[in-house]
Amino acid sequence: MAGASWHPTSDTPRPMWPPSRPGKKLPDLLLEIDRAWPGQGPIRLMFQDEARFGRISDTRRCWCPKPARPLCRAMVTQEYTYAYAAVSVADGVLDSLILPHVNGACMQMFLDEVCARHPDDRIVMVLDGAGWHQSASLRLNHNLHLLTLPPYSTSSIPSNISGTTCEKSPFTTTSSIASIR
Repeated sequence: MAGASWHPTSDTPRPMWPPSRPGKKLPDLLLEIDRAWPGQGPIRLMFQDEARFGRISDTRRCWCPKPARPLCRAMVTQEYTYAYAAVSVADGVLDSLILPHVNGACMQMFLDEVCARHPDDRIVMVLDGAGWHQSASLRLNHNLHLLTLPPYSTSSIPSNISGTTCEKSPFTTTSSIASIR
């Protein structure tokens, strides 16, 4: 084989590092936040995520006898709506909103709603690194603290609603997303 070379490998085994536990720094971080954050209410740890639901109409081929060439007219529509959700790990309380977009304004509406639903708690909300989570236009309420996950760790979010399946989704039986609003 032209250009091929053989490199001997060593018989010395490489050291195996113990696997790191995801989230192992979270209890210490929560204690640090508790000490630094003045307030009377308990700390409520919540995990937040969004999911997109919608429809895309797709053009398909159609069958006809051989000499004819049909015209298939189709209107491609793309309609989406977004579900924002935050789940509390201590008691399983789920706060959710259905909003039309994923942007800083809708994220602000969701954060305001969560804070209004838990006015006596100090909320620590864990988010992934989406751009609208880190928007400079977000105004945090006095009872909310945001924590951002490190990159490539979104699979560890308990509220990852984009990976779940809905057996009886209203989107499968309606002709338009506007009909469920």
